[in-house]
Amino acid sequence: MKVPPRLQSLIEEGLIDSVVRQLMSGKEAMVYVVRCGDETRCAKIYKEATHRSFRQAVDYTENRKTKNSRQARAMAKGTRFGRQAQEAAWQSAEVDALYRLAAAGVRVPRPHNFLDGVLLMDMVADANGDAAPRLNDVCFTAEEARTHHQTLLAEVVRMLGAGVVHGDLSEFNILLSHDGPVIIDLPQAVDAAGNNHAKRMLLRDVDNLRNFFGGFAPDLLSSDYGREIWALYEQGSLTSETPLTGRFERAAGPVDLHGVLREIDDALDEEAMRRQRMQQG
Repeated sequence: MKVPPRLQSLIEEGLIDSVVRQLMSGKEAMVYVVRCGDETRCAKIYKEATHRSFRQAVDYTENRKTKNSRQARAMAKGTRFGRQAQEAAWQSAEVDALYRLAAAGVRVPRPHNFLDGVLLMDMVADANGDAAPRLNDVCFTAEEARTHHQTLLAEVVRMLGAGVVHGDLSEFNILLSHDGPVIIDLPQAVDAAGNNHAKRMLLRDVDNLRNFFGGFAPDLLSSDYGREIWALYEQGSLTSETPLTGRFERAAGPVDLHGVLREIDDALDEEAMRRQRMQQG
């Protein structure tokens, strides 16, 4: 096949040997299967993101550090240079998160290099060596759903231990490899301690897992792992070995109306993005 121009530089640098085929094309990136010596990997070519609202971008990028004050000023003003810097920061956030999470033992694709807006990483494969399917393309028995749900909760806990919240975790960005689920797509990952929206995002991530797997194992729908995990995290008692019950007693108190309205807005945003991904898939 014809080599995409942005992969040509990786060939010239000796980072990849050949391009096998296009694997996926979305609004945010195009992914290609490439050969690197004896290994098959993926090359993710980022596009300029146009589908994120300003409010969403602010929520996700809160407390992210920029390289210098000039970039920060330009990003705040929304200049062309600022938009370019913001997009570069968005891309590098995924790269940084992947290296950080892979080092912590989280089930994510192992990154290899990042050059000229192209992320080179492991290809997640199924039992036949082909590209693994997304969870939303697979049907499960109730037992399989419970097993994968527990596996992914453990990964959420391990991510939190590494100081990271995915921020957009759902059946659309988890692949089912030959040895279990693998989490992908992390440009919106947030710092658990430094982002004021981290709790809300983690609760949404865990709720998404519950709702998806609850479609195959309805007993999961009554669980409340998200609030249990976050409460243990805030107490400083959450580890990868902490037993989880899925039960959480909510303290009685005044209703946070602003928070409720924000949850509704987020649910509407999530449903709109979900419909987009279903149309793309």
